[in-house]
Amino acid sequence: MSPATGLEPGGDTIAAVATATGRAGVGIVRVSGPMARAVMRGIAGVEAPARQATLASFMTEDGNSIDRGLVLFFSAPGSYTGEDVVELHAHGGTALLSLLLARCLALGARVASPGEFTQRAFLNGKLDLVQAESVADLIEAATATAVRAAARNLEGFLSTEVERLAQGLMELRALVEAAIDFPDEEGVDLVPEELLRERLSLLQGALDKLRRQAAQGHLLREGLHVVLVGAPNVGKSSLLNRFAGRDVAIVASVPGTTRDALKEALEVRGVPLHLVDTAGLRATQDEVEALGIERTRRAIGHADLALLVIAPPEAQDALPGLLAELPDGLPHIVVCNKVDLDGSVAGPRAGRAGPEFGVSARTGAGIEALSEHMLELVGWQAGTGEVVLARTRHLDALARVATHLTAGGAEITRRELFAEELRLAQQALGEICGATLPEDLLGEIFGRFCIGK
Repeated sequence: MSPATGLEPGGDTIAAVATATGRAGVGIVRVSGPMARAVMRGIAGVEAPARQATLASFMTEDGNSIDRGLVLFFSAPGSYTGEDVVELHAHGGTALLSLLLARCLALGARVASPGEFTQRAFLNGKLDLVQAESVADLIEAATATAVRAAARNLEGFLSTEVERLAQGLMELRALVEAAIDFPDEEGVDLVPEELLRERLSLLQGALDKLRRQAAQGHLLREGLHVVLVGAPNVGKSSLLNRFAGRDVAIVASVPGTTRDALKEALEVRGVPLHLVDTAGLRATQDEVEALGIERTRRAIGHADLALLVIAPPEAQDALPGLLAELPDGLPHIVVCNKVDLDGSVAGPRAGRAGPEFGVSARTGAGIEALSEHMLELVGWQAGTGEVVLARTRHLDALARVATHLTAGGAEITRRELFAEELRLAQQALGEICGATLPEDLLGEIFGRFCIGK
């Protein structure tokens, strides 16, 4: 039973293809559980030594050859899952690997659920929850910066920072509970309020730093979703092509050319950028164009940032209508395109309605400065230290910790209430690495993994 969750690791044997679907030079079938040795003997006819590659023929039940490859055996608990694990390294044909997996199932294994190998590693204490999530983050990382951040979490970077906070919380709780258990005698405060406030302030400072790092890491993991919004013929599609460095969108002088949202994945300073070009906003009787405009509004609703694209001669006149399309609180940048035509300034400048960016989609003037400003506006700060790759649940947990610490500080003279807020803060913090878990969290986390991991 896992001490963190109270859940039992799986008692049966699981198997899955651990490599990506499609043809390749090498493909791997992974088996984990108490019957892994028997599966190895049944398929390869060998008792492979632990941690030593063994060449063998993989056979069907009636003795026909499936393939010839390598067998790797890892004995419990010295394996990824903490159980006996066998890996069959074969040639990477889809049909071939399906035959090997079917043979494993015939020998008593069952098909692994998504993420079940890593879930067993967590339940058996081989990884904490952050490290388990970082396995999926490494696979899904879209940039080199994200890969490095995920690798740091796999090595325990975020877990260590969380543990330091947890230790500080425990020490503060001990002081507060000592004050409750041993009340003042003869007017002497055994735990002065000044000491409690000092310790609380140190904790809040460390928490604030971690939250800033985590916010950066969340942006790095999820990417920045940016939507281009404007009237027809202001150059939204040209801007998309300029950012992408290639012709992604059709560019024409005919209004309404863009009928659907076009998405392009880019990278700016190591941050994934999901740029969405949309149909121009205008009144139209064209049914298809109207559908495109409705999709524009949906794209705006899912964006992290909006670029409001305007262009002369009606540039400023269009701005109030575009601003009215934005949800409250959505960050936006006014982008005045076609500076190459009117001779105006490229880059940041003062506009009649406030700050704006002058750019030219045709020449590229101002585009690099705009890219930098987009990241700054959403809080990205390059070169500010090690980034903590963070998920939404990590940010939510850290926010709840901050809320409980603030509430506790307001009740510091009422020690019982202060102690309860500290307990709730520690409980929220424990969710990050899996020390405390809501019952349905594991299924939600590991259900998003690929089958073979």
